Amino acid sequence: MRQSAILLINCPDAKGLVASVSGFLYEHGANILSADEHRDDASERFFMRIEWDVADFRLDPAAFPAAFESQVARRFGMDWRVEYSQRPMRVAVFVSKYLHCLADLLYRHQTGELAADIRLIVSNHEDARRHAEFHGIPFEYVPVGPGGKAEAEARALKLLDEQEIDLVVLARYMQVLSPEFVERYEGRVINVHHSFLPAFSGAKPYHAAFARGVKLIGATAHYVTEILDDGPIIDQEVIRVSHRDQLEELIQKGRDAERMVLSRAVRWHLEHRVLLCGRKTVVFE
Repeated sequence: MRQSAILLINCPDAKGLVASVSGFLYEHGANILSADEHRDDASERFFMRIEWDVADFRLDPAAFPAAFESQVARRFGMDWRVEYSQRPMRVAVFVSKYLHCLADLLYRHQTGELAADIRLIVSNHEDARRHAEFHGIPFEYVPVGPGGKAEAEARALKLLDEQEIDLVVLARYMQVLSPEFVERYEGRVINVHHSFLPAFSGAKPYHAAFARGVKLIGATAHYVTEILDDGPIIDQEVIRVSHRDQLEELIQKGRDAERMVLSRAVRWHLEHRVLLCGRKTVVFE
């Protein structure tokens, strides 16, 4: 498999940005595989994702940061980072009793669609253990009893530290993370939920939506922030329904949407295609 490097840039818009970046890479022997850029008019900021083959590239990972910073990044005031495809992200998946998103992620991982190193599955219920064992992934049962939330979260964080986790995926994990947890993994926790919020919240949103006769259902995948279900959106899916759809069909279609948006959001994050722009995201598909 071809090994590549991915450079992600977020900076004030200015003339010469693309030429300076591509020129720097050319001078050091890069064969550029793809390049995407976007200018956000509201913030007047420039975003770029550029990927190149490292086979003949003359800057190794240790030498690249200093060279790029001094020759290009400092001049344009860039926030930037470089990633390498040969180093897949270490991922932990958190789940409760609904297992459809977990099962989908594990299948896509098994077939090679998700290039990740899934180190751990964490759950406050035992239901997911069989999925973890089938795929040969360590399973950690971390119950959250009355008054025991802080203790459970401390144990979960210890597990993440031990495995040096890069990304936490909440695959229908029905526990609210503390601000301390979110801060530690800022921009590295992805959640999925139905699209009825804030109209139909609570334990049975599909029941409430069905009773109201909604005509559109869907799901949202987003980064987790301290404000519940209010983080930057990565992907959304919408499905049209009608009076012919019964409650069970609404729930099934909603779960299909949750599977699709979560897997896409996780894949885009793993492939370093998502950049944060305030409360929004720039996604280079």
